[in-house]
Amino acid sequence: MTIARVALPVAAPSPFDYWVPEGLPVVRGALVKARLARRPLIGVVVDVRGDSDVARERVQPIDEVLPTVLPDDVLALCEFIADYYQAPIGEAMALAVPPHGTRTRRRAASGDARGEAPAVPSRANDAQRAAADAIDAAHGGFETLLLQGVTGSGKTDVYLAAAARAIAAGGQVLLLVPEINLTPQLEARVRAALPHRVTVALHSGLADGVRRAHWLCAAAGEADLVLGTRLAVFAPLPRLALVVVDEEHDGSYKQQEGVRYHARDAAVWRARHRGVPVVLGSATPSLESYAQAAAGRYRRLALPLRADPRARPPSIRFVATRDERAREGVAGPVWDALAACLARGEQSLMFVNRRGFAPSLKCAACAWEAHCPRCSARLTLHRDPPALRCHHCGHEERIAGACPSCGNVDLLPQGFGTQRLARALAEALPAARIARIDRDSTRARGAFADVRARVERGEVDVMIGTQMLAKGHDFPRLTLVGVVGADNALYSADFRATERIFALLTQVAGRAGRADLPGEVIVQTDFPQHPVYAALRNGDYDDFARVLLEERRATALPPATHAALLTAEAHRRADVDAALAAAHDAAHALARDPRAAVIVYPPVPALLARRAGLERGQMVVQSEHRAALHAFLARWREPLAALAGKRVRLALDVDPAGFG
Repeated sequence: MTIARVALPVAAPSPFDYWVPEGLPVVRGALVKARLARRPLIGVVVDVRGDSDVARERVQPIDEVLPTVLPDDVLALCEFIADYYQAPIGEAMALAVPPHGTRTRRRAASGDARGEAPAVPSRANDAQRAAADAIDAAHGGFETLLLQGVTGSGKTDVYLAAAARAIAAGGQVLLLVPEINLTPQLEARVRAALPHRVTVALHSGLADGVRRAHWLCAAAGEADLVLGTRLAVFAPLPRLALVVVDEEHDGSYKQQEGVRYHARDAAVWRARHRGVPVVLGSATPSLESYAQAAAGRYRRLALPLRADPRARPPSIRFVATRDERAREGVAGPVWDALAACLARGEQSLMFVNRRGFAPSLKCAACAWEAHCPRCSARLTLHRDPPALRCHHCGHEERIAGACPSCGNVDLLPQGFGTQRLARALAEALPAARIARIDRDSTRARGAFADVRARVERGEVDVMIGTQMLAKGHDFPRLTLVGVVGADNALYSADFRATERIFALLTQVAGRAGRADLPGEVIVQTDFPQHPVYAALRNGDYDDFARVLLEERRATALPPATHAALLTAEAHRRADVDAALAAAHDAAHALARDPRAAVIVYPPVPALLARRAGLERGQMVVQSEHRAALHAFLARWREPLAALAGKRVRLALDVDPAGFG
């Protein structure tokens, strides 16, 4: 009897044994349909053997073998992710499984035969050419290259030049981007730069049939370049020659639910496994990558100048949030700059990283605030359409006409969101054509592409948006960027807050003055001397990063140390506390071994102590040595598995994005 060990997409510690009916062609990596109890599932064969440790009468048959096989290097990547992130092997394998159930026809490859590699565009500067040459020289072996370039320095041109050379030599290229919204315009740019090559996109925004067709095209070696978000790191690429991770610092590469892997780190591992170079690109590298480059483990390539020789870095100035001419949260100097920009026929961007009308609704008499009944968070006031909404769980309710606590009808919006800013600008600048761009206004399919096209055609004078507009967009007539509410991040309890706000503001500022028109950035703040703003003014990321790394060493925080975060969720706080107390006791017992070299911190409530009706708590384990932490976690998983149940959900997050 032939036995197939099948990894199923469930939270099981090991694969399940199934017997293979006569005539079914089963190999490692094959996708199969099998039943767990009576539930039909699609799993991945991880081993084929002649016997099983399970009694014969308890082994079920495989129902069907699907015509798809995951290649060995993708299986190896999934196994690495399951091991490193302490995840069930079946859930890790499920990340690589393409959509099924839709009839698809694989797209045939088209274009020229492999030939001479196109050169870097003639308008490229010396730094771009040197970077492309360095990447090209790395072909034939593994190397991690950190491409650090100021905003507008032409990092994408370097990627495409390196990709063209790799493809011309017979290889395939994987290009990862952090967000779906960046994929369509980048895909058009890739097709223009590689007109005779086949480019396919892979991301969750595609219809299942399209995504499967693109997956098959990549697996057959017909796609020369695969462009996608974090799930594309699992794309099958038989001729893989180069991996590129654009905006490598972006938090979107870290999966926050299920298997909590980091696509950037997975991309580096896959490149090492395949023996190919990987390029990590950013204007503001993550401290993790910056530290690796400083230690000599990554090679740093610098792009210090903007690609367009006419462009200069924008001027940056800071103005007080409140002055005598401030209206609706916008300072007088910002109103003046907006009016002047409009008079010149140029475009401007007002950035506020909060959607909705206002972050909260408050009673002027008794200080009551609208809170979510399911989360320990305030409800956000929306005016279009009118409602109070929770941005954590999706709860929605009507706007009260009077305070439910004291009956006062004077309810005041507190703070500013994109909707409130849009209304204020429309009233103050009636001649301006204004576009609000956030997750609410671009929810419909194609909405973001439509508004972006309007901006490019010059049909928009003022954009109002969130971080959706902060990166990857090039608008030549955009000359003014105003920033509202940046100080909010300075109050955050997240230890990565200053790193993130600096990266975000650098990206936002980089939208201004990217062509021949000079750019200006105005940031409203009450703390203009804060180190974040000083670094932004000086444009000195390196000095800022060195200071942050020293702070992380002094406080024993990542990347100076390595950490894992255990979270617990349950309907009752007592269940959360009991589970975390037991987990802490088990961890403390393991850490008594002097060889463990792990610090175990006591449980605490999560920063958002209740979300979607569930009470939440957490605890951290930490070590100066990555290997010691992972040896500890492997032993800790067994007692954690015994604690998880119907009443409490436990999740282990290795290398967490934060301790929230």
